[in-house]
Amino acid sequence: MARLICDIRYPDGRPFEGCPRTTLKRQIERAAKLGFTMRVGCEVEFFIFEQSERGEPTTRTLDAGSYFDLVPVDRGEQARRLIVTALEEMKLSSEASHHEVARGQHEIDLGYADPLTMADHLASLRFVVRTIAVRHGLVATFMPKPLYGRNGSGMHTHQSLFAKGKNAFFDPAGPIQLSEVGRWYIGGLLRHARGYCAVTNPLVNSYKRLVPGFEAPVNVSWSTQNVSPLIRVPAQRGEATRCENRMPDPCANPYLALGVQLAAGLDGIKERTDPGEPVNKNIARMSYRERRRFRIDDLPRDLHEALDYLEKDTVVREALGDHIYERYLDAKREEWQEYIGQVSEWEMNRYLGQY
Repeated sequence: MARLICDIRYPDGRPFEGCPRTTLKRQIERAAKLGFTMRVGCEVEFFIFEQSERGEPTTRTLDAGSYFDLVPVDRGEQARRLIVTALEEMKLSSEASHHEVARGQHEIDLGYADPLTMADHLASLRFVVRTIAVRHGLVATFMPKPLYGRNGSGMHTHQSLFAKGKNAFFDPAGPIQLSEVGRWYIGGLLRHARGYCAVTNPLVNSYKRLVPGFEAPVNVSWSTQNVSPLIRVPAQRGEATRCENRMPDPCANPYLALGVQLAAGLDGIKERTDPGEPVNKNIARMSYRERRRFRIDDLPRDLHEALDYLEKDTVVREALGDHIYERYLDAKREEWQEYIGQVSEWEMNRYLGQY
């Protein structure tokens, strides 16, 4: 079995406007003109479930593991180890792999790379995970929220910029040793978060993960201490100085997701966007007035609202290009219309006998 990763072009050699890989390359070139190269690492979460007797996907699991549980407790653990081995054979080395919070949930962390290489690796990772799961009579899913009342799956994206071989986010003399470039980049990610949310979180189901109580972000904020803000700055400094965007989920097109984040960060640098002070308080316990004082906005509550913000964000639209933007918006509007026309089991249980 082989894989082919390539750019899509017209027969005369011109780049195809709808090629996501070319779309990401445009942002990489834009960063290079400003003297920056991006380095990115991703934590990819997913679920491994049992198949039914007919080989159909279920949400059943015999997994009794918990966060960072290293004891092999079911077939999902065995499958994950084989996945890591396969990735290493393909030269897609993973920095870490471990059990996540929910039953049946796992995480694989891909080592740092340039954004194009990382996007290629993410595309390959999803194929490898699903293939090996099927070979063992299991089903792997990157669906953000397959289980009600349990943590969902994210794709935390660690990112930094380098200039002349040095980490441009690190400043030993700056506040919290974070440079102005780093602050402006974070400011850009925050300012455009609601605009690129429809790209980094592309499904109706994505917004059932972005709810309070499950360590997923629900507000536009950044922090150096809290574990559930939109943007977190880990404690490491020096060459490891970086910011972590906790909003994206693993269903996103990796080329588009990394492209719009880079575009947002670069716009923050261009406009010198001040992110404000890091919010290290518990936002969930803040009053509305406190959140306003810290300039904390809410993330979109559903795909429909996220698409409205996408339409208003010219930076994200330009990063996607007209071809992808228009077709993406049409496809997602259609997906939303199909969803809202459905009658769910929750509605039947709640209303059928009462009204």
